[in-house]
Amino acid sequence: MLPDLLCTLTVEDSRNRRLISGQRKTGWRTAVQASTGMDPLGARSQFVDVQTLPTWERQSGAEGEVTDEYNDSLDSQQAFSSPFSYREDLNRKMVLYNGDVALLNCTAIVNTSNENLTDKNPISESIHKHAGPELRDELLKLKGCRTGEAKMTEGFNLAARFIIHTVGPKYKAKYRTAAESSLYSCYRNVMQLAKEHTMVSVAFCVVSTTKRGYPLEDATHIALRTVRRFLENHGENIETVVFAVTDMEEPTYRKLLPLYYPRSEAEERVSLPLIPADIGNSEGEPVVPERQIRIAEKPGSLEDESEEETLESHLGRVGTHAFARMEGDVDKQRKLILQGQLSDATMQKQHQRNYNRWLCRARAEDLSNIAALKALYQTGVDIYGRTVMVLVGRNIPVNLIDMEKALLYFIHVMDHITVKEYVMVYFHTLTAEQNHLDSEFLKKLYEIVDAKFKNNLRAFYFVHPTFRSKVSTWFFTTFNVSGLKEKVHQIETLRQLFTCIRPEQIDIPPFVLDYDTRVRSDV
Repeated sequence: MLPDLLCTLTVEDSRNRRLISGQRKTGWRTAVQASTGMDPLGARSQFVDVQTLPTWERQSGAEGEVTDEYNDSLDSQQAFSSPFSYREDLNRKMVLYNGDVALLNCTAIVNTSNENLTDKNPISESIHKHAGPELRDELLKLKGCRTGEAKMTEGFNLAARFIIHTVGPKYKAKYRTAAESSLYSCYRNVMQLAKEHTMVSVAFCVVSTTKRGYPLEDATHIALRTVRRFLENHGENIETVVFAVTDMEEPTYRKLLPLYYPRSEAEERVSLPLIPADIGNSEGEPVVPERQIRIAEKPGSLEDESEEETLESHLGRVGTHAFARMEGDVDKQRKLILQGQLSDATMQKQHQRNYNRWLCRARAEDLSNIAALKALYQTGVDIYGRTVMVLVGRNIPVNLIDMEKALLYFIHVMDHITVKEYVMVYFHTLTAEQNHLDSEFLKKLYEIVDAKFKNNLRAFYFVHPTFRSKVSTWFFTTFNVSGLKEKVHQIETLRQLFTCIRPEQIDIPPFVLDYDTRVRSDV
């Protein structure tokens, strides 16, 4: 009897273990891990309960700090409210987690894959490894997934109950609008599935994999704003949203999260100038202005008006209803600008609108060939703690590149730098005729850029000038632009530059160092 009893107990114990393994899908495992930090069978769990992770609200850092120096540059922003205001309730739902999404214990995790759901990227491979072979068999039944769509399976051996599979777009600059819309659909459809299945928590990986070529920062903007808008409008039952990132991706997410999820009203004000011009519609969906059709409801309706009104009063309303007021009389505004009759506020609005168009173009264009020149880059700070930007004249082959793309690249790189005080260092060293920027180009650049470019520029150091360059600079700053002349400093040697910027705070091209050494030895 005793051997039979022992055999029966052994079989029952084995069955119970398998049952326990399956019960993780119903939440029993969650309770065990939360209370003991161990797997039910006694081994230390490799899974991470999302409830133990610090929320974005509880994470502090330099992003949330506001200095007195920075407040001065924000005075002009005080009259504007952020489209992504400080919401403590939303911040409590957000988690930034550096680690493997496959190990998270939540209702659902997100897997990024290809159209056949067979992609072998690190995220998918980890999910398959931990979920077990049943997942691969289940995916075969789904018969693929289109770009931007989302499909769901069980989590199998994962701590997560479900896996939501989505397919991010392949990125090409000339099809940027289509890629943005598809990536938006990925995040939106995942959140929609979470809502439809009353999920409490969902953990995203970075959907746009390196293999698909989507620029990380652009993709992060879409991810953060899409989830934010969904939580605002439809996320009352979703308690936790995790962004699982790698070491490479974390700095970008930390930099951009305060724009969409400010942790204080002060951080909201600091972030406002950094929010992109194109933030999508009320759902976060990318908007293409050329495709918008704006029609007022019954624009010509006069139902509420008295029949006694004259024909003259009716004609007086032509062009004044909401539909016609959409942009105003553009030709009339341009004429008033030429005549100098528009108010300063109206002209500033026109200028801001024009700059935003250039900025949107800069973010849409493929500027990799301009970036490869290494003619413009950010380095350290000057002795006053202001950001230093370097411009290398010799690296600008004016006759060989598209100068409009060069202008776009300048705007793209400098837009976020110029929200606070900065200085520029221009190395004129060993430049030739083909490196000299035309005064008309410089004037056009100066007229296009936003006011913050001019207001926050504290010094322009012109290094190794020639007699000709000194004369040209004097004429340009005297007769073509205003407010720049007193900021330009002619620097003859690097030693003179180092009185303003310490050597360890600036990356200087080797040919500039060699030239400066020769010049000083000849003196």
